[in-house]
Amino acid sequence: MLVERDTHIGRLQGLRDEALGGRGRVALLDGPSACGKTELLHACADLVEEAGFRCAQAVCSRTDQSIPFGVARQLVRAAGLSSPAALRAVAHPPAAEAEEELAARIDELCVALLERAVDRPLLVAVDDVHHADAASLRLLLHLTRRLRSARALVVLTDSFGTTPPHQPFRAELLRLPHLTRLRLEPLSERGAVALLAERHEPLRAARLAAELYPASGGNPLLLRALADDHGSASADGYGMAVLSCLHRGDPAALATARALAVLDEPATDAALATLVKMSPDAVAATRRTMAAAGLLGEEGGFRHPAAGDAVLGDTPAADCAALHRRAARMLHDHGAEPARVARHLAAADVADEAWARRVLVDAAEHELLADRAATAMTYLRLAHRAPGGNAEGAAALTKLAEAGWQQDPSAAARHLVPLAAAERAGHLGFRSCATLVRQLLWHGRTAEATGVLDRLRAAGTGGAEMADLEQWLSWTYPPLARPNGKRGVLRRSGIGALLTLRSDPWLGRVGALADDLARNRQGAVGRAKQTLWDLQLSRTAAWTDEAAVLALLTLVYAGESDTAAGWCERLMAEAARRAVPTWQALLTAVRAETAVRQGDLVAAAEHAREALTVLPAKAWGVAVGLPLGSLILATTRMGAYDEAAGYLAGSVPNAMYESWFGLPYLHARGSHHLARNHAHAALADFLSCEDLQRAWGVDVPGPVPWRTSAAEAWLRLGNRDRAKQLAHEQLARPGTGNPRTRGLALRLYAAVSPPSRRLQLLTEALELLEHTGDRYEQARVLADLSRTHYALGEHRKARLLFRQSLHVAHACKATPLAQELLLGNSEAAGAAPQADSSAEVSELTESERRVASLAVMGYTNREIATRLYITPSTVEQHLTRVYRKLHIKRRQDLPADLWMNATRAG
Repeated sequence: MLVERDTHIGRLQGLRDEALGGRGRVALLDGPSACGKTELLHACADLVEEAGFRCAQAVCSRTDQSIPFGVARQLVRAAGLSSPAALRAVAHPPAAEAEEELAARIDELCVALLERAVDRPLLVAVDDVHHADAASLRLLLHLTRRLRSARALVVLTDSFGTTPPHQPFRAELLRLPHLTRLRLEPLSERGAVALLAERHEPLRAARLAAELYPASGGNPLLLRALADDHGSASADGYGMAVLSCLHRGDPAALATARALAVLDEPATDAALATLVKMSPDAVAATRRTMAAAGLLGEEGGFRHPAAGDAVLGDTPAADCAALHRRAARMLHDHGAEPARVARHLAAADVADEAWARRVLVDAAEHELLADRAATAMTYLRLAHRAPGGNAEGAAALTKLAEAGWQQDPSAAARHLVPLAAAERAGHLGFRSCATLVRQLLWHGRTAEATGVLDRLRAAGTGGAEMADLEQWLSWTYPPLARPNGKRGVLRRSGIGALLTLRSDPWLGRVGALADDLARNRQGAVGRAKQTLWDLQLSRTAAWTDEAAVLALLTLVYAGESDTAAGWCERLMAEAARRAVPTWQALLTAVRAETAVRQGDLVAAAEHAREALTVLPAKAWGVAVGLPLGSLILATTRMGAYDEAAGYLAGSVPNAMYESWFGLPYLHARGSHHLARNHAHAALADFLSCEDLQRAWGVDVPGPVPWRTSAAEAWLRLGNRDRAKQLAHEQLARPGTGNPRTRGLALRLYAAVSPPSRRLQLLTEALELLEHTGDRYEQARVLADLSRTHYALGEHRKARLLFRQSLHVAHACKATPLAQELLLGNSEAAGAAPQADSSAEVSELTESERRVASLAVMGYTNREIATRLYITPSTVEQHLTRVYRKLHIKRRQDLPADLWMNATRAG
């Protein structure tokens, strides 16, 4: 079905009738590529065949241009010419210099064709004549000049906008008086509906036409392809249709399309002319032709993104690389943004210009800020290979190593060898050296890191930043830190204030936080909170992630686990959103540590496993001690001893014990040994923590409270004196402001004190641990309080505390602790866990819940009234309503579930 071609059919019928009457005619069907010229030619052949014409048809392709008489041979065969002269004329083309022989052969062929029209009218139809070879074009031109009195019709299809060598033939053809030129235009939107109605219901055809017509530009071939692709995830059919249009058209159109696809952005005619090595006027004409064919839109770009993809896929790799290279040079010469230039340099995989390295590095930083790490690393790898100074290449390699470390530390380790070589050659600046030291230490390459540090110290470079690095080392890798390192300062002349020289502010934050941790300084929590408020994780600032980790650990070790957990969740979400695995793993490991100190053992194990999944153990390097320590401790406390033993069976780097990451691992291993009744092995691990901290000169209780753990091991071994000494030492240490550590020490000190003294110590320990939110340790203190009240003959209070401790232990999923409580209590049968009363408790008002929670803790009505600033009668009224709602008769029957609200109620 030919749509919107009725006028053309009518004109061809008239030409057919004139040819039947002995007046030869020539018809030229031209228009944009794939607009139905071939279909119209076939329709014309059908018309003339009905009238008794003999048809001689030929189809041209781009390859025919190099075959002399290629089209002529098709016509000879189709016309049924079998004379030796005709066959000889097209069999062996004459030499190029034999002009007279060529003219003679063309004349022989023309005479033979016209003789075939004597007894029966002849149609000579040639499709895509612009692809015909030069000899065949001469034959067609010679034939059309001699048609005036022949019963013959010549119909040719052509695409306008084509370039030489076809243009002279076209110019001569248009001068013929018996030529009729029929121009085919793209379909209108109404025509598009009619075309699609061939295959679809009318309503669907109308909807498809409205949706697809703008992308097709009215080109029937493209419209059909879009309709076929509609509803599919791919646009392969449309892409093939675009390539068909381009390959059947002018070579200039194909070259222009490839340049547009490579640029992939709006481009001027002058810019495209630079790429395709044509004049701007020629490019403009070609773009008009492509727009008429429905390939380009009004802005001069592809109407559909699939067109560019198809053209790129069809472009040979070498040609594509050459175009990208020319595009990069052109954009750079015109002052384009580095990101635009770098994209083409990377696509060409070449950076041999003097300006290329700077452009690639700038573009890489832009990509890193946009969290496109893979693209940035591609640019940096290319920048490292680019010609230029060694220092610039080493700087690019440093950025590549840092970006790679953020994605996968184990894969980025391959950059450390060339970086170390560049450092030894003096090509790295201080900041690059600091990054190198950090990564070498992460991977346990202590000797190489020590060499870099020694050379930095000997050179005296870095100023204040070197002091910051020393302070970071004093906490993270104490054996490598220079003793008593001081900050570098410069006194401004005439001004009493001190000016700190520092080009990396986050390294300064890291140094200050590390110094606070190592010295257990006052104000550390305030500095940590301010750091977190100011923090913005950055891929281009190498120390922001370390500042985040140190600030969070400062809060954790100061007993503010709840605050640290909130910040962890926020930063973990940001790291996941920005797809930075190393950040995500580090923050998740810190979150696991906070969960351990909150007594949320299930969450601690889950977060630790997640951290070891985001980054495999091999990629963690020496830092693996952080997630492993939390995971071993959590699974041990939950009673999953085999699982914990499996984690302990894995190998860890020896260099881990030279860093603070070894402390949580050693402490967790000792806790596992203690839980398995291997007290001597546990004591050895706890005392190893002591030895390391004393050797480092960093004996602070935050990371691991080794004294209280060792005291517990001594108690298991029956040495109460040594246990009491360690607990007393912990309590007597100056600056012991950590409420959690003090609470642990008080519990151990109470264990070796007389019952009359024990109650006061445990009560204080409970208040401290409630403040820090460590439910696991709260359960242990409650159990000790219960036993103390039994010893003092206060059985009712003891039973109440026992129920509370058992409830908290179950809430923590601390199965071994719960079993120990049940087995160690003489009235365990009567203190078994009560039935779930959460439904009834949820019916209590907030005021009733506060009163009942304090009553569960054993406070009298007057004490409750004092704490809540209400009258004793109001307390009695609240309790009466609580008893009624919970279906109980006395205070002793209050459910232990209310214990979880006790801290907030108090």
